[in-house]
Amino acid sequence: MQSFHLEVYGPQPSNIVGISTYVHDGDCVVLFGHRLSVIEVPGHTLDHVAFYCDEIDPPVLFCGDTLFAAGCGRLFEGTPDAMHESLGKLAALQPTTAVYCTHEYTMANLKFAIAADPDNKILLSRISEEQDKRASGLPTLPSSVQLELETNPFLRCNQSALQQSAKSQLGHTASDEIEVFAALRNWKDNF
Repeated sequence: MQSFHLEVYGPQPSNIVGISTYVHDGDCVVLFGHRLSVIEVPGHTLDHVAFYCDEIDPPVLFCGDTLFAAGCGRLFEGTPDAMHESLGKLAALQPTTAVYCTHEYTMANLKFAIAADPDNKILLSRISEEQDKRASGLPTLPSSVQLELETNPFLRCNQSALQQSAKSQLGHTASDEIEVFAALRNWKDNF
């Protein structure tokens, strides 16, 4: 068996075994000659981090299980408020940013997204495009921040269509975007 000596960057504090260099929000790491900024994004887990590089065109985001194509991660340790805030940080990045998430959950996420936002024409077009990619054996990733802003229900909690969907789940009008987010996330968890 070969042994590799790799630098493993991870959050502190953390119970993750194997981290050789601990990072915090705002730190920078160098990978393949490019500086990546660390963004703390609690929500999926309390110690989740993302890495962002705007030195290349388009910029790239490695967001782990926080943001997915047309979705977001489950709340294993975090709260709706924390995840909503973390998603807001990622949504504020340059629109052209290529989004590399951890899992290829796009088609399942799109099925939920259209249930929550059935009149979104951009979303309908995206579903067709992503189905074509998968039928050709291609990945749906990366996505982009712009595409997520247009089609990801968890980034659109301020939109009336998603607020109506949240209301149908809650039985009453949500008091704010965080309650909309929480209602959508709970619905997705049981979808």
